[in-house]
Order: sequence, then C-alpha cells, then structure tokens
Amino acid sequence: MLPPSAEDRHVPRNDDQNRALTTAGLNLIAQALSIYDSDLRLSVCNVAFQQMFRLPDALVQPGATFEDTIRHIATQGEYGPIDDIEAFVAERVSTARAFEPHYMERTRANGRTISVEGAPLPQGGWVTVYTDITRTKDQEHMLRARSDALSDMVLSRSEELAATNRQLSATVAALEEAKRELTEMEARTRLVTEMMPAHIAHVDETGHYTYTNRRLSSILPDRPSDLMGLHISDALGPTNYALIAPHLQAAYEGRPSVFEFTDGPSARRIRAAFTPDTAQGAYILSMDVTEETQARVALQQNRKRALAAQMTSGLAHDFSNLLTIILGLQSKLERMDDLPEGAAPLIEGTRAAARRGGHLLDGIANATAARVLRPGPVEVAGLLADVATLASPTLPAGQTLRVDCTLPPGPLLLDTGIVQDSLLNLILNARDACGAKGTITLTAAAIGETWVEFTVTDTGPGFSDEALHKACDPFFTTKGGEGSGLGLPMVYDMTKTAGGHLGLRNTLTGAEVRLRLPLNRPAPVTGGMVLLVEDRDDLRALYRDMLMDLGHSVIEAASVDEATALTAALPDIGLILSDIRLGAASGIDLVDRLKDAGLPIILMTSLPVTDPMHRAALTRAPVLQKPFSADDLAALLMPQAAQ
Repeated sequence: MLPPSAEDRHVPRNDDQNRALTTAGLNLIAQALSIYDSDLRLSVCNVAFQQMFRLPDALVQPGATFEDTIRHIATQGEYGPIDDIEAFVAERVSTARAFEPHYMERTRANGRTISVEGAPLPQGGWVTVYTDITRTKDQEHMLRARSDALSDMVLSRSEELAATNRQLSATVAALEEAKRELTEMEARTRLVTEMMPAHIAHVDETGHYTYTNRRLSSILPDRPSDLMGLHISDALGPTNYALIAPHLQAAYEGRPSVFEFTDGPSARRIRAAFTPDTAQGAYILSMDVTEETQARVALQQNRKRALAAQMTSGLAHDFSNLLTIILGLQSKLERMDDLPEGAAPLIEGTRAAARRGGHLLDGIANATAARVLRPGPVEVAGLLADVATLASPTLPAGQTLRVDCTLPPGPLLLDTGIVQDSLLNLILNARDACGAKGTITLTAAAIGETWVEFTVTDTGPGFSDEALHKACDPFFTTKGGEGSGLGLPMVYDMTKTAGGHLGLRNTLTGAEVRLRLPLNRPAPVTGGMVLLVEDRDDLRALYRDMLMDLGHSVIEAASVDEATALTAALPDIGLILSDIRLGAASGIDLVDRLKDAGLPIILMTSLPVTDPMHRAALTRAPVLQKPFSADDLAALLMPQAAQ
C-alpha cells in the first residue's frame, strides 16, 4: 500500500468515495478478506470473500452481523454436520468477542483446504484473510512422497517457515492499515489546529517547540509563525516570556494554570493555558481575548455607572430643588436690612456650599450619562500647550508642570473635549497627590501606527494597592470629604468611548497614568473621487449630496464585495466613506481587505460606542457617529493646504 500523498493528507475525502476506492482495491486481491468492527458488524469485504462462502448480498453489506454470517455458513454445511447450529453460532460469537490473533488451516466440506489468518485492528475489530491452499497442500504431499531422502526435521522446518511467512504477511497488512489510519488522523488534527483562532503548541522540558500550528503571529503581531525547534523565549520576546515563565515552570511540575497578560507593543490581551504533559514538557493554548476583555470591562463599568445612576437619579431632582431654595433664601437674606455682624461671611459660605453641591450634581450627570464621540483634526502639540495653560494657574508655587510631545507634525483625529477634559483631570489628581512640592510631566508619543499615548506622571507617593484596583470606580476617592470620586471614572469612560485604554501603575518616583487612543489621521482629500458604501438607498442619497456639496465626485456601492471590485478597477478613488453594518460583511472587513492599498477610509455608524463592533472600528479608522452634518464630515477631511 502506497502512503498518501501530501495533497491527500490535507484534503478530506468523501466517505462514499473512500469506501468505493477501498472496495475496488480489495477486489484486486485473490484472497478472501473481511473486516469486522468491535460490535461484530462487517465494515468491508471483497468479492472473493462472498464467492468463497457463497454469501448472499445482504451478508456482504457494511453493517451485516458476524452472527448472521456464521449461521449462514454453518447451515450451508461449511463446518460439516452440526447437531445444534445455534449453540455452535453462540460459541463462535463468544470466541470472536474475546478475539486473539491467530492462524489456522482447515479442510472444508467440499474437500478444499484453506488457511485462516486473523489480526486485531487498533480501533477495535479485526481483519481476517482466507487463502485457498489446496494446491499448496497437494504439492506438500507430493514433496513428501517423492523426497524420502529429506529428513523429517527439514520438512517440519519448511512448514514452520511457510506458516511464519503467512503470519508475517497478515501482520504487515494490518500494520499498513494502521499506518494509513494514523496518517489520516494526523492530517485531520493538523487541519483542525490550523483552523482554530488560537495558538496551539507543545514545548519540551527545555522550552523548545516540538509541535505548533502557525497562528502565533495572528495572536501576537510581528512574532514568527515557523517555530519548530525555536525556544519559547525567542518566539515570545523577553518581556512576554518573563510573564509566562512561572506558569510554564508550574506546568513542568505538573500543575496546570490559566492566566492573562497584556502584550506591550500591540496592547492586546492574551489568555494563555498551560497543561502538563505526563511524558515531558507542556501543552500551550493562547488566545487573543482583547475584545472579550474590553467588553467585560465595559460591561462592569456600565453596571457600576448604572448603579450610580440608580442611586442618585431619585435624589438629584429633589437635591437640585433644595439647592435652588437655599440660594434664593440666601439672596433674600443678603438684601435684608440690619443684618447682624458676621452674617455676610456666613451667607457667602452657604452660597459656596450650595454651588459646590450644584457642581457635584453636574459631575454625577456626566459620570452616569453617555457621551457622543465627535472627532476632529487636532494638532497634539497645540492641544498640550492649551492644557498646560489651563492647568498651570491651579498648581501651587512649589509644583512644576513639564510638557513633552514627540509626535511628528500633522493633525490627528481626536475629540478635543474628551482629551482635554481627561488630561486636566489627570493633572489635577497628580497635583493633589504631590502636595506642596513636586513635578508633573505630561507627554504624548506614538505607539507604532496604532496608538497615540498620553502619559501623566508625578513625583507623589504613588497609588495605594486599593486605589490601583478601585480608582476607576464611581465615588471611590482617597481625598476624604474633599473628593467626589468622579474624576478618574469620567476619564475612564471617556477613554473607552473613544476606543482607547487607561492604565495605572506606580513608578520608582511616583504614580503614572497612561491614556491610549487610536492613532487616526484626517483623510488627505479635497475634491477628487469618493467611494460611498451604504446599503440603504435613502441614506446613500443623503450622504452623496453632502459629499458633492463639499466638492467631491461620488461613486456608490451597496456592499463590501462591490466596493472592493470598484477600488481595484478605478485608480482615481481618493477616499472611501463606508457604513459599518453592510449585511453579510462589514465596513471593518472592507478596511482589513484594503489595508495594503493605502486609501484613507472613514467609517460611519449609528451603533452606540458601547457596541463591540463600534469599538473594533475605532481601532482601525476614524468613525463618524450618525446622525451627522456636512460640517461634521468636513471636519474629518484635511484641507489640501495642510498636506
């Protein structure tokens, strides 16, 4: 039997086709052959088997029982006279269930001699080969008659060798069958592991890969895919390897573990499972759970915000009315004649407390209400200068604010209000942490072509362990009665709304907060052809008119496939404006298909920012929230003079 080709190992065959090919091959064998499974049902046989025992068609079909076949053969007189056929059949079936490899020769009722060779199969059942050796036996009798000079020992040895050869032939046939099945099983396993959206691998006790699929680069970008023989530290990089090393060592010691870590360069959240190998080494399963983690965190944050809204909404209206009454009474009191001495400071203090209560209500409303994202072109260096201008007057004389921007010149698409409010909140928190003296540093830098990262560091005492875990929870504060506990939660919510990440940690000199937002640049288009992709006719007409009023010529598509074809056929397209939801495919799929074309793409959607699809879109391209005006659209297009 020839081993399967490389193509056969990777392309599963139809079961009926495989069965037909197998039967055709078996029919070329002159010997009778049958294969029964572990349930004593026929799996396959050849024509010689049916002809040798004169079996009806029903008993040579897959699924025919061994019991029925033995009963038929015994009834036909194959085994000679039998007093109790059913007892004979039961005995044969019992022997078959406790099957052992065997070889035997017997003379049939018709006078012919056959050999019966049986061997078990790895998956259960057995294969049996029936060979008509009548002629061989006749020749052996002739040889005995004519070879008086041969010793009985030589003749006996020859017979033993012949029997051994026949047994070896049966064994080789069984081994070839087992090899074929193992090859097919390996091909199926390889195909399944390559289709899994995860990196599956095995490392030996030294940390070198002995098995791996080719999915590591899809989980961790810029990592190699061909890992066989490579050490795991070289595949993951020193930073990631330092994170997983304790868990890998635990697997070597027989303790399974599952944990999550964040890949620094890509900011992806990875879940890794380590399973001990009873022989040696460990099995590793790694999955990208970034979207799952974002959705889980967003859900937790929404629950916290909803709880805060539920707690405060019932009181906010009455509290606001009370503050209005207090302010009104204080104004009336201030206008009264003959106020006692010292009343004026008390009146002003009451007013200040009431105004603070009003600001607190505004903060609660901002913390519990959704905010619509409105990105526009922003020069980050100028934005940081504005933030420094606003924040500097609030700092004590002993504190210093440093600003550093390493971004290349040119505008980015950011929601100015969200970024400015967030950075001011972080600077004011750092101010409160530093006390009378200290240094606050605000920086902006690009992380690859994916993120713009704003970092606020201070030389204060750093975060407590409790603050690191609860700082983003509404109403959590370390400032006692002077803090509302709404600053960082608002920053967290605004960052998530913009599709970004917020991270807190302690450094050797104080605290650090990192705010990452998607790095998107305005589309460098004025005039020229725009490809509009929208599956609703009424909306497509509305957006077409907006684009034409802005001076663009427009070509339209209603699906991702149509848009892809038009992009390939029309080299003059300078911009793509696409809805996110487009039936079977999506605008995100369109961005992924055209990522090598270099075309600016703007996505639009009516989905809320909390929707995972909206969040995924924010990491790929500028997103325009529906409904929008022509001015909103124009804000995302870079004027020609700015190029």
